[in-house]
Amino acid sequence: MSDDPRTVLVADDDEDILQLVSFRLQRAGYTVVTAADGPQALAAAREHQPDLAVLDVMMPGLNGYEVTRQLRADAATAQIPVILLTARVQEADVSRGFEAGADDYLRKPFSPQELRSRVQAILARRSSVR
Repeated sequence: MSDDPRTVLVADDDEDILQLVSFRLQRAGYTVVTAADGPQALAAAREHQPDLAVLDVMMPGLNGYEVTRQLRADAATAQIPVILLTARVQEADVSRGFEAGADDYLRKPFSPQELRSRVQAILARRSSVR
């Protein structure tokens, strides 16, 4: 594994959550790119090619499901793992996230340690596959 820090895209329209997630991931050694809505998240993913994306489901412009679907449909971004972050915890919402192509789902409120563990686990799986 290289010494370059992995890049994580974090998208959430709630400034407090965006700051919290970004801070925690930066402290864990990741480079973080942020976006405040769906269209920004899609543009940032295409521009920065992050190693992983943490997307809020309920965002203006495009929601997390739509961003995930568009990432999966584009060959340049199809391999970016996605963790959806949401307060919507109905089984149908979770299923919809996985159908859109998400790799994991984290319910709000979440523990920052759990978020970091899930990010690390997905990135570790990706490294071992390459």
